[in-house]
Amino acid sequence: MADNAITLSIVSHGQNTLVNQLLEDVERHCKGHVESIVTQNIDDAAPLARATSTVRNITRKGFGANHNAAFQHCSTPYYCVCNPDIRLESDPFPALLAALRNEDAAVAGPLVRSPLGALEDSARHFPTAARLLRKALSPPAGPEYPTDRGAVVVDWVAGMFMLFRSEAYREIGGFDEAYFLYYEDVDICRRLHAAGRRVIYEPRSVVIHDAQRASRRNAALALQHARSGLRYLLTR
Repeated sequence: MADNAITLSIVSHGQNTLVNQLLEDVERHCKGHVESIVTQNIDDAAPLARATSTVRNITRKGFGANHNAAFQHCSTPYYCVCNPDIRLESDPFPALLAALRNEDAAVAGPLVRSPLGALEDSARHFPTAARLLRKALSPPAGPEYPTDRGAVVVDWVAGMFMLFRSEAYREIGGFDEAYFLYYEDVDICRRLHAAGRRVIYEPRSVVIHDAQRASRRNAALALQHARSGLRYLLTR
């Protein structure tokens, strides 16, 4: 097995059309060192194409539970958690793999842009009640970490695209499945830091995120977001 081999985990919530576009990007830009596991969390009439393997859930699972289950099929040195609404214009992995060469590094995340080129806040400081209040009252004007200094150690990187050293993911026990949705990424990064590992933001690696921001339009998802945030603040 190649030292840079990666298992890419994608969870589809009736999003097979998006997943197929992402898998085409992977085939075009990352051929030869990435295999994919697609989890069908709910049924989708659109057929899947190109996936290395698929898992079909009988009952719907949360974000962490789905990726933890997919990890059971991972035999590669690296494991990437990726949202179906990610697109690749080039191979994002070489710079991320380089950032993970040091054994203290556990997970790396890329710079994330919107389809129009806007920079997303995908690397952030750990949330506190005060920071969340400030963000609600006055959204940040720019990124919380520099994007022009190469790889930097950060508090956490967003779960839309996270490349883990598989042994670090295994040692930490993967995502905390008590978070059904939202804050799983914050929590796992916090636990990795507590275990003496590093979380890396590598802006020289770039992905495109066609963000849905569903929790801003769906009251149930907004409530779930708030519950997960409260759980994190109470248990950190």
